[in-house]
Amino acid sequence: MNPSRLLVAALLVLPLAVLFTASPGGASADGRVSPGGRVTHADPGAAVLAEPDPADSWVWPLAPPHPVLRSFQAPVTRYSPGHRGLDLEARPGLEVVAPADGVVSFAGVVVDRPVLSVEHADGLVSSVEPVSAVVAVGDRVFAGQPVGQVADGGHCAGRCLHFGARLHGGYVTPLLYLVGVPRAVLLPPPPSAAAAHGDGHGDGHGDGHGDGHAEPTAPGVRRAGARCGSSV
Repeated sequence: MNPSRLLVAALLVLPLAVLFTASPGGASADGRVSPGGRVTHADPGAAVLAEPDPADSWVWPLAPPHPVLRSFQAPVTRYSPGHRGLDLEARPGLEVVAPADGVVSFAGVVVDRPVLSVEHADGLVSSVEPVSAVVAVGDRVFAGQPVGQVADGGHCAGRCLHFGARLHGGYVTPLLYLVGVPRAVLLPPPPSAAAAHGDGHGDGHGDGHGDGHAEPTAPGVRRAGARCGSSV
């Protein structure tokens, strides 16, 4: 065979050999993650439910049932109105437990209600109120350990336990960390699907559905009509 033809054939085969050697895992046709850990595309509009890492999961501060009377509403700014936590239906005297391992960082009265805060790993802090604490600042607590009882007062007038969370000082919904609450991760469609639906549905689905899907829904959550305050 002509030596020049052999050289051309070798140059064509070499990149393919390098490609297969550098990619131990492959992606399946349906867009799943391959054993090699490569990022692949999912079906257009698919929602992936990602379960939390058990090591980072919180437990509810109240024994079930614990219906959510009011959900988290993020404030626009640090000082804007909002609802900085979950209101769980409760009555005075119910036992309150620590949602996760940590150290008690605050146990005292804020304005007119007793508050208990626990500092956890990774910059997370949980707070519950109103709570008559049976632990003190500096005590180490563990997930599920009793830390107090629901007290009288609070912005729900003795009807709820306010359960809040902060990440590096910013308020977040505790639903992000509670065990058993699935996480919905919306994957963007590929460019072809986006182009197919761009002009026909651009304005009709903008503001109308923004707030309705901003927060995961916990099992047993019900939204009551009564409002329990706007600045907690």
